[in-house]
Amino acid sequence: MTIMLKENKQIDQKDLAALYEDVEWYAYTKDLEKLEQALSNSLYVLSAWDANRLVGLIRIVGDGLTIIYIQDILVLNSYQNQGIATRLMDQVLEEFKEVRQKVLLTEEAPNVRHFYEKNGFNSCDKGSLVAFAKMD
Repeated sequence: MTIMLKENKQIDQKDLAALYEDVEWYAYTKDLEKLEQALSNSLYVLSAWDANRLVGLIRIVGDGLTIIYIQDILVLNSYQNQGIATRLMDQVLEEFKEVRQKVLLTEEAPNVRHFYEKNGFNSCDKGSLVAFAKMD
């Protein structure tokens, strides 16, 4: 299996729906046109493909100079634990290596915490940082 990474913001709705629904991110698939527009308006989108099948995606928002925000990183369940998310993250961190603030917000889970910590991120519940979010 050869997974190809592509920088592209224009991804077919059915491919996006299959990926986001597989990982049960249903809030995104309620309005696929809005999801397409969100990708289009993102600073950077990197997708992972197995032939013509979308198997993973990372989406970045921000100014790309002083801050990036990792909005989405997801991989089809059947492709997880094969290094795809790490490849996506590695490419983003290389692409934006000069940016000082790299931020993300995610739900707490042991495997999630492990993934981000092994990629150099520190949880704001450790250290001197504080994080706030307002979710509507």
